[in-house]
Amino acid sequence: MQNQAFHPLRREDPALLTGRGRYTGDVAAEGALHAVFVRSPLPHGRLRSIATEAAEQSGGVVAVLTAATLVAPSEAGRVVHMPPPNSLLPVASVPRIEPLARGEVVYVGQPVALVLARSLAQAQQAAACVQLDIEPLAPVLDFDGATPVTEVVHHFEASGAHPAVACEVHAALEVPRVLALSMEPRGMLAHWHAGADAATARLTVHLGTQSPSRAQADIAAALGWDEARVRVITGNVGGAFGAKSSLCPEDLAIPLAARRLGASVRWSSTRSDEFNSGMHGRGARLAGRLSVTAQGHFAALQAELHFTLGAWLPFSAVVPLRNTARILPGPYRVARLDVQGRAGLAHTAPVTIYRGAGRPEAALLMETLVEQAARAAGIDPVELRRRNLVEAADMPYTTPTGEVFDSGDYRRALELACERFGYAEQRVLQAQRRANGEVVGIGLALYVEPCGVGWESARVDWHADGRVTVATGSPAQGQGHGTTYARIAAEALKLDEQDITVVYGDTALCPPGVGALASRSTALAGSAIVQACRDLLARRAAGEALPLSSAGRFTGGEAWSYGCVIARMAVDRDTGRPTIEQITWVDDAGHIVHPELAKGQLIGGLAQGLGQAMLERLVYDGAGQLVTGSLMDYAAPRADDMPSAIDIKSFATPSPHNLLGAKGVGEAGCIGVPAALMNAARDALAPLGECALQFPLTSEQFWRAMSGQSA
Repeated sequence: MQNQAFHPLRREDPALLTGRGRYTGDVAAEGALHAVFVRSPLPHGRLRSIATEAAEQSGGVVAVLTAATLVAPSEAGRVVHMPPPNSLLPVASVPRIEPLARGEVVYVGQPVALVLARSLAQAQQAAACVQLDIEPLAPVLDFDGATPVTEVVHHFEASGAHPAVACEVHAALEVPRVLALSMEPRGMLAHWHAGADAATARLTVHLGTQSPSRAQADIAAALGWDEARVRVITGNVGGAFGAKSSLCPEDLAIPLAARRLGASVRWSSTRSDEFNSGMHGRGARLAGRLSVTAQGHFAALQAELHFTLGAWLPFSAVVPLRNTARILPGPYRVARLDVQGRAGLAHTAPVTIYRGAGRPEAALLMETLVEQAARAAGIDPVELRRRNLVEAADMPYTTPTGEVFDSGDYRRALELACERFGYAEQRVLQAQRRANGEVVGIGLALYVEPCGVGWESARVDWHADGRVTVATGSPAQGQGHGTTYARIAAEALKLDEQDITVVYGDTALCPPGVGALASRSTALAGSAIVQACRDLLARRAAGEALPLSSAGRFTGGEAWSYGCVIARMAVDRDTGRPTIEQITWVDDAGHIVHPELAKGQLIGGLAQGLGQAMLERLVYDGAGQLVTGSLMDYAAPRADDMPSAIDIKSFATPSPHNLLGAKGVGEAGCIGVPAALMNAARDALAPLGECALQFPLTSEQFWRAMSGQSA
């Protein structure tokens, strides 16, 4: 099979832009069986029987598998479960979900049976013949009824601090679930390689994943094999945003089916399946209370965080709760902090990390409270922030939750954003427009973004002809890592970028790695490349001749990006339609290797952050059915939703925790932009009083608020 691993994006842009990229669905495998899953139509129920006889007799069908028949007869009694979640927070009880449901169904869309046929049409036709007998059980769908599985508590009180409180504000915010909407839905090709016997068979898995090494380990564990017998290849992905960081039940069922039948199997999810059974993002209820002294200093912050995780726990399920809790109070000082957070199970699709993963929730809650406090105290919101910011001279700074800001100048970000936005002049103009009957608001948001912690790997081969191959365990899903890694190696070795070939996304050719998630690739994979290049240069300086090779891991401490977003929004008084007129954004992501790619990441994040704030929401009805199950019901941002005036300025305070001084950039737009838009919306309606607007900020909400009805 042709190797799909060589994807230096800088050389393949024309192919991708003209439709000649190679995604999972493009990989050919002659004779591969087509897989279609039969899914639960109910959110919760007792699975009494599965009638497969009619499907098995349908034309072209090779097998219809259930939980009882997915493993080989020689392994009768062996049960395969989904991998356990990351242990960043203690989990009281982990749901023991199998790739195919056994005994009970726990969410709409859960895979129950697997039909394999010679063609996709035959598999689809046969799947419709499978009959499920499910006894309905009452589902748990909301935050209050969710079964708690993990919690986090932070308490801090400065010594001798008992400041008198002049005013106190509170906010209650709902953060709806959203969908990642990758260009290519989930899918897999499990290519079977028969061996001389069962112990020598191998599997090559083509999978759009953010973590090929973890996928390899999880698939091998499910099969009961050594990892070396499973090869995972990740070609072009077309976006992942966290939703492809963990394996789904389908991702284990397909390799198990390939082993069970001794055949290659391919599966492609439909967009409808992505809505119903794919991994969702966000989904939280946030409540906070901020107390302010007469001098405008933050006396106390109290926060309660409730997250619903769905019916089972992907690897990173606890990350959003953990991040939200530990990031508060953001870039500010506070004399007292009390944070309580919990997350629980519900009979819905699973929730995983989604671009930002808890960082947007922390920024939204804190910045909403800061703006409300400014109005309540009669202090300009910029001035209130000035009085409470952590200063550059205090870096490294230990936060009330015990985190350590590595470097940064938050005041500079605020002042530069205000200067570029023309803040003082804009406030004057806003007053004039309001006097003329317009509804217009200005909203600010400062944010911090923990990123780039842990380890990553690299191998650099300097060939006899002077060319260099860089291999890394951190692949790409459209960020341009191939271009970035080539530039890092070229600068370190003082070579031309065209002399560098970058290899990623193939466990047979690349060293193991954590993967591309959590804004870590440039800081950690880039530093691993620099480390290997420095080793090669040292050996060259000692007189060793080419070819040379160096491989290893780099481990870095956590870096903290940050920035300031200012948005101006106008609302049509008659229809409630909001228009985002301007966004000014100052961001510090440390040393930036490739400014063009970094700006692309910022604009892409801005678009997704705007989508969450203004348009996107997954909705379950009272019966546990997803009523926003397609793009006919779920509004994603389009080109004409973007503001015409976007001003982005980056500056750098390098991180001391990695060899490049880099920080994360990919998630920033989803963190700062939604909070700024919420504040712009609430500021627009401030003459009417405090309006409890919620995401998404729809025309209906604005119209109701302006009409004196409940928002």
